[in-house]
Amino acid sequence: MDLRIFTEPQQGATYDTLLTVAKATEDLGFDAFFRSDHYLKMGSGDGLPGPTDAWITLAGLARETRRIRLGTLMTAGTFRLPGVLAVQVAQVDQMSGGRIELGLGAGWFEEEHKAYGIPFPKEKFARLEEQLAIVTGLWDTPVGQTFSYDGTYYQLTDSPALPKPAQSRVPVLIGGHGAVRTPRLAARHADEFNIPFASVQDSERQFTRVREAAEQAGRKGGDLVYSSALVACVGKDDAEVARRAAVIGREVDELKANGLAGSPAEVVDKIGRYAEIGASRIYLQCLDLSDLDHLELISSQVQSQLA
Repeated sequence: MDLRIFTEPQQGATYDTLLTVAKATEDLGFDAFFRSDHYLKMGSGDGLPGPTDAWITLAGLARETRRIRLGTLMTAGTFRLPGVLAVQVAQVDQMSGGRIELGLGAGWFEEEHKAYGIPFPKEKFARLEEQLAIVTGLWDTPVGQTFSYDGTYYQLTDSPALPKPAQSRVPVLIGGHGAVRTPRLAARHADEFNIPFASVQDSERQFTRVREAAEQAGRKGGDLVYSSALVACVGKDDAEVARRAAVIGREVDELKANGLAGSPAEVVDKIGRYAEIGASRIYLQCLDLSDLDHLELISSQVQSQLA
């Protein structure tokens, strides 16, 4: 079971804070550091000092880390043109020595689009389908050949399809709860399918849908990595769990029901239930980025039991 650290910087974090967490992620033996791609805070809090851009952040971290993989859950398709995104991701992959992964979603948070003047189109999912075809098509085009695409929303003519990533293929993550279109899209384009903040039962149903869609698309269901994203709130005793829950504004019982919360033994047990339905990777949503002791506890008391 791979454990990855997943952050939500729009809630309030500087680049230096993210760098500190990424270095701790690496030093403590976690598999990867991922971040959300948002420009506006959600819920309570002031979001200070303001948002950081996901791909600028990852470019910096690519030069400051050596082992961990880096990526997004999920880059919003509404934020970037697909040709430009292909260039950005390829360049950051080169900067990292081939450690980048691209999570790409349709975009959903209308308020942040309004706040920063970003168009929020009605038909986002069809755009996402074209974006995935373009990004992967540009990367897959052999050097010396060109790439063209004539879609409903995007048209590319004789693109040199450069630069290329350092990896032969940047892993593409697709996720979500949609019962029909999402599994079909994952079956066509994804290396990994991620379901965020879902129960074991709901996750199992969605994993089954994706496996069936993959088989229908001519792939093996096991060709994809299956992963879950869950909020983490671990403590060595009940008092520490309660303190960490209070800091992030959540109730312990709710966190235990909907996330990975409690003692290390409780969390290991629940991760095991996700493993039983086919998840081989967990993204730990860590909301208090100042609490590096939390990461150390998870590394020493949870990750060590899963190795």
